[in-house]
Amino acid sequence: MRKILILFSIFLLASCGASKKRKSQTRQPRTVSVSASTKDDSSKLPSPRKPKTIKRTKADDIIKSALQYSGVRYKFGGTTKKGMDCSGLLYVAFGENDVDLPRTSYHMAEEGKNIKIKDVEKGDLLFFRTSRRAKRINHVGMVVAVENNEVKFVHASTSRGVIVSSLREGYWNSAFVKATRVL
Repeated sequence: MRKILILFSIFLLASCGASKKRKSQTRQPRTVSVSASTKDDSSKLPSPRKPKTIKRTKADDIIKSALQYSGVRYKFGGTTKKGMDCSGLLYVAFGENDVDLPRTSYHMAEEGKNIKIKDVEKGDLLFFRTSRRAKRINHVGMVVAVENNEVKFVHASTSRGVIVSSLREGYWNSAFVKATRVL
């Protein structure tokens, strides 16, 4: 590698000052002629492309708000960048976008319309029972994407804080209870 670098350096140095000077060459003036065309070629020009406008929905705005808290540590009852719990994350994200939700996941589960998991869209809520001893819903997440039948959702995990997970993950799949649409 070092030999290649040395050879390359020598080549650069040798080529920098190696231009030949020509003796007794008389310069002739250069002439350039440009004539205007009388035919209209504007039809051949590509039409300016209109930028694709992506229509932002209320769900997109709420998802953006929730994802701003990515990496924030878990804190029971938390609703700030210092710490969030699952329902606090969604309570704040929806609230920042003028949508009122109850503060706890159990009460959030009573809002909106129940939907089948195959029908979920961005912005829908997913509810979980994360303990076998729990008799009611104790965790919530919000769908951020549905790609190839994989549902990804943002939530506040007790071990990893605010993250995006997949419903395909065994733990979340087995803890899943229901989905609702509040938007």
